[in-house]
Amino acid sequence: MLCLLVLRVKMADTVASGLGGEKEKETEDKEKGKEKEEQAQDIKTGSEKLNSTPEITETLGFYERKVNQERKRSLSDLSLLRFISTELTRGYFLEHNEAKYTERRERVYTCMRIPRELEKLMLFGFCLCLDAFLYVFTLLPLRAVLALIRLITLPCCGLNGTRLLQPAQVCDVLKGFIMVICYFMMHYVDYSMMYHLIRGQSVIKLYIIYNMLEVADRLFSSFGQDILDALYWTATEPKEKRRAHIGVIPHFFMAVLYVFLHAILIMVQATTLNVAFNSHNKSLLTIMMSNNFVEIKGSVFKKFEKNNLFQMSNSDIKERFTSYVLLLIVCLRNMEQFSWNPDHLWVLFPDVCMVIASEIAVDVVKHAFITKFNDITADVYSEYRASLAFDLVSSRQKNAYTDYSDSVSRRMGFIPLPLAVILTRVVTSSVKVQGSLAFVCVLLFYLGLITLKVLNSIVLLGKSCLYVKEAKMEEKLFQTPPATTPGKPSNKSKNKFRAPPGIPTNNSLSASITSQPVHQSESTSPLLPNSNSDQFLTTPDAEEKDITQDGSELKHRASNKDLLEIDRFTICGNRID
Repeated sequence: MLCLLVLRVKMADTVASGLGGEKEKETEDKEKGKEKEEQAQDIKTGSEKLNSTPEITETLGFYERKVNQERKRSLSDLSLLRFISTELTRGYFLEHNEAKYTERRERVYTCMRIPRELEKLMLFGFCLCLDAFLYVFTLLPLRAVLALIRLITLPCCGLNGTRLLQPAQVCDVLKGFIMVICYFMMHYVDYSMMYHLIRGQSVIKLYIIYNMLEVADRLFSSFGQDILDALYWTATEPKEKRRAHIGVIPHFFMAVLYVFLHAILIMVQATTLNVAFNSHNKSLLTIMMSNNFVEIKGSVFKKFEKNNLFQMSNSDIKERFTSYVLLLIVCLRNMEQFSWNPDHLWVLFPDVCMVIASEIAVDVVKHAFITKFNDITADVYSEYRASLAFDLVSSRQKNAYTDYSDSVSRRMGFIPLPLAVILTRVVTSSVKVQGSLAFVCVLLFYLGLITLKVLNSIVLLGKSCLYVKEAKMEEKLFQTPPATTPGKPSNKSKNKFRAPPGIPTNNSLSASITSQPVHQSESTSPLLPNSNSDQFLTTPDAEEKDITQDGSELKHRASNKDLLEIDRFTICGNRID
């Protein structure tokens, strides 16, 4: 029985396995059939696509397709006429980049405003230099004579514990002595020999000499004002011992030597310019005029901030005034050689106008492109004008700390003493004064100079008060100065300056007076106009960055100096990035 059961089970297994194999074969056959059907369908769809292509048309035995026709149409669209018509009719919209074009338009407007604003500043600065220059010929001799009269008569009347001379009077006397000594020293310089010596040189040599003289003039102006300031302070500072007054003597001789050498330098400049005017082919004059255009190459492509531009503007004012004085000297010498024939003046007139026009053109082009490349607006020149006006108004205060001519010298690098010495020497050698009528003419001319000086000063003072009010700098006229110089520690006492009683703080500018300041005791410090805490004319540095380096290297930062602290020879960080 067991054997039969085992046999039946085996037979059932074999039958089941056979049935499973048949089912697997059937599934495989079905899958293969499906694949064949799919392939057949693909073939049908391909044939349908082929059948769906454009019908073939018979034309003169040639068969063309519609696809070729469409291709020909597309090729015909790329013809030359269609390209030209597209170029002639295509358009664009500037308002899609409105900010860019608005900025470009503002730059153009700024360049158009630059000549007007620049010439306003130049005219104001020229009048300032003229005022300081006329002061040397008109009021300085009178002030020096009054100081000497006081020095002679005061000991007879008794000192009564007062000073012999006030500090301003001491400075006036020193300036007068320097002028007189240098004037007599200039008589030993032969102008005719210098003229023929320079005329014998070649054109290239004269061009190099003139460039060297310009550089030397700037260096002399930079160091000369320091020499004069050192003399004035050494002569007026409080001294405990009488032996300390001996230190004035070497400073005085140093100042005399500087003024004499600077006057000779200006004479050589005037002689070189005179040779250029008298040359037959005018080649030297053309080369000297082209030298002005070299300034454009040397300054336009540099990075300038407002402080640097202020320095350049002051330098241009000084150079323009100096060039006018040199042209006056050249005209005087030429008129003397031609016995004051007025016809010869018209011969010189075109060359003079050409030199002046080149100076103006170079200044306008230079400032226009500097402001364009550095994104500086034309309104900055009104700030410069207000800064110069502040110097004039502050020097007219009762307790001013400097004379106005000295402030102009520091601000612009214009020192009137050497220029006045050489002009006086040329005028006295060119004009012969003989007879009483000639002396009357000289007296009338001197009175005319005084009248011009007074009128110029009145107009300048009124304009300066207006500019200071517009700039809202009135309060700075009565602010107390800091105890120390910015960036330098004080070696003396650190007491704060306080305004003495009786000094107005909110009065208008009309309260300014020009009388002699009253000497105050040493315990009370005089009230000085403050320019160090000014925040109005501070140059903003919008992208001020610190360049930090490893080790002990310093951090470089763009200087944020006040315009009232900037003079002609202040280093303002003129870097090229």
